[in-house]
Amino acid sequence: MQRRLLVIGIVLAVAIALAYVYVSRRPDLTAGTTAPAASGATPSGTVLSQRPVAVVTAPVEQLPLAVRIEAVGTARASEAVEITSKAANLITAVRFSEGQQVRRGEVLVELDGAQARADLTAAQAALTESQSTFKRSQDLYARQALSESQLEQIEATLIANRARVASAESRVADTVIRAPFSGRVGLRRVSVGSLVNPGTIITTLDDSSVIKLDFDVPESFVSVLEPGQSVAATSLAYPGKVFEGRVASVDSRVDPVSRSVTVRAAIPNQDGLLKPGMFMSAQLSREPTPALVVPESALVPERGNVYVFVVADGVATRRQVTPGRREPGRVELLAGVEAGARVVTEGTQKIRDGSPVSEAASPAAAAG
Repeated sequence: MQRRLLVIGIVLAVAIALAYVYVSRRPDLTAGTTAPAASGATPSGTVLSQRPVAVVTAPVEQLPLAVRIEAVGTARASEAVEITSKAANLITAVRFSEGQQVRRGEVLVELDGAQARADLTAAQAALTESQSTFKRSQDLYARQALSESQLEQIEATLIANRARVASAESRVADTVIRAPFSGRVGLRRVSVGSLVNPGTIITTLDDSSVIKLDFDVPESFVSVLEPGQSVAATSLAYPGKVFEGRVASVDSRVDPVSRSVTVRAAIPNQDGLLKPGMFMSAQLSREPTPALVVPESALVPERGNVYVFVVADGVATRRQVTPGRREPGRVELLAGVEAGARVVTEGTQKIRDGSPVSEAASPAAAAG
């Protein structure tokens, strides 16, 4: 037993001696180092600085940028109304044809006016009598045969009878329905002899000589919108045909949900090709204006905000920016950067705010 322990002790001593010799011959495992060297540390234990990340950059350029806005909207008639009756009555005549072009004031429908005309005749008779009575009363008052209060009462009756005549004339006029403006009538929805009530739609009337096209534009374009700008509209119903128009007005409010503003364009439609309710695409353009432009790949969206990484002295700094107009591959920055700054276009996913970087110009910038 003692012999076995002695052998084990000798083996351990030899192993320790060999280990000591091995360690003494390795510079990176000398007594000055208490742990294996980590990544980024020197053999003597000194930690190296973080290695720069290779990125591609491009300059912020001030270039003329055209305003091009594309949107979709619905065509509306310049004037549109549903023809209805003001009172319950029977239709005695229909004076229009479906799809007919009518002029303002033209008779469309006639209603039963017998009772209204009778009421007017009675009111006119009462008015005639009141006028005669008032005239005689004035003579009597001048001879002091009639008191002032009696004359005022007779005059009040005269005024009331005039009002009754005006009311009766209005009811007679309501038995004839006329076009409130020039336009084209729609489908007839009643027949002669039909009883119509207030609000019953008899037909529709649209003035489509000019089409109103309403479409929504992002609020970032509000500063470049103004009445009179040219608009080019297209419709799937007429492939290849462009309808030219102009901006008529811009809404005074921005929708707080969609962050857009409604623009109304007026498009001439003398040939009648466009119909109210048609779905149309609109393109709005304006002369180019100077803008700070960066490649679209430089934008880094995060939690509803947009950022870019600006490189200066080998360090990337994250800045919040405000995008504006866009062109294929390029975007305008309204705030957050200045002309001449260099922004990261490739490698944004590998860096953070304050990361050291080694930059290379983008191929497009190098070619320029």
